Amino acid sequence: MYFQTLDDKTECVGVYKDGRLHFDDVPAGLERTWRPGGFVNDKDIEYAWLICGGQSLEETCPDDMIEEYRANIRKMNAFYKSFKIAKIDFNEHCIFDLMPHDSLVEFCEIKNKITQHVFENYEKPENYTFMVDVARLVYKIRYQNLNIDASDCKSLFVHTNNRIGMQKVLDLSQYIDYNIYGTVTGRLTTCRDSFPILTMKKDFRRILKPHNDWFVSLDYNGAEVRTLLSLTGEKQPESDIHDWNSFHLFEQEITREECKTRFFAWLYDPNSTDIATGIYDKQSVLKDWYDGTTIKTPFGRAIEVDERRALNYLIQSTTSDIVLERAVEIDKFLEGKKSFISHIVHDELVLDVADEERHLLPEIKELFANNKLDKFMVNVMAGKNYYDLGDLNI
Repeated sequence: MYFQTLDDKTECVGVYKDGRLHFDDVPAGLERTWRPGGFVNDKDIEYAWLICGGQSLEETCPDDMIEEYRANIRKMNAFYKSFKIAKIDFNEHCIFDLMPHDSLVEFCEIKNKITQHVFENYEKPENYTFMVDVARLVYKIRYQNLNIDASDCKSLFVHTNNRIGMQKVLDLSQYIDYNIYGTVTGRLTTCRDSFPILTMKKDFRRILKPHNDWFVSLDYNGAEVRTLLSLTGEKQPESDIHDWNSFHLFEQEITREECKTRFFAWLYDPNSTDIATGIYDKQSVLKDWYDGTTIKTPFGRAIEVDERRALNYLIQSTTSDIVLERAVEIDKFLEGKKSFISHIVHDELVLDVADEERHLLPEIKELFANNKLDKFMVNVMAGKNYYDLGDLNI
């Protein structure tokens, strides 16, 4: 029943089960393991890591096993350190080809026991199935190497600060490794050794090129505002949300940018009275989704938070999960095609699109627009690199 994969790359076929390592034939009866990844992706397999909400092996390890676990992990870390010193690329090698098999057996047996402990002592969260889908998507992205090319970006190396910053980016991994538990709201972060897609300077994005022909960017027009509007039960406007707000919320004529600034200042300040409106009833929304200590989002996340930050967390978490849910559906739509999801940056989904499949873009846009809460207005942009993106009318 319980098993562990020996490497999380799909081409590295190795399983620990019933005290043995299996390399040639995958054993039957694989039901429960620590986390998604690798060549084993049967939809019926259950994952302890997702049941315990992303806690580590050490955090979930039973007290009577903790010293054994720590001794074992020190040994495993020593192996990893030696591999790094030898500059071994883990993306090019299967870990079980590098480590002594008796050490792998020992570690996997401890991992099996911790996995069993989680299943026996933790309740499956309401959003478990959704998190399985998200985990599988970011795992897929993790092993898609980026097409990084700075040959036409000489201007980025002119100034010393840019040159140093750019060299740091070029020296990092060319893979994006997302952490789905990096924030309490569920918004993605990246792991330590990941390509810094979420944090690097925007003009550095020029070095990121598609593998196919185009990057196509999809994001919602005023994502968090539209999320709040849906939570209040109001109908979504089909025009720019900030232009719509400037007309409906303010008596005097103001610019779009001024409207945007004033709206968000009011939205996330519980004491602000700058806007008096029945359209965005913040207290009514909190009454529906916050019990005074915990937010329960439409996607089943339960987040403990004080009242001052409750609305912020509710909107941010819900918006993030809308994007992730749509990304999962679009990824399924693109199965078997050349085009694929390249990366996700906050509320933006970026596709690597083959020119011969551009006819799919209207349908993809509709998939992105029609989310769990409502149909949101979508901005679409396209370009030959991730910085120079222009509006695409679909």
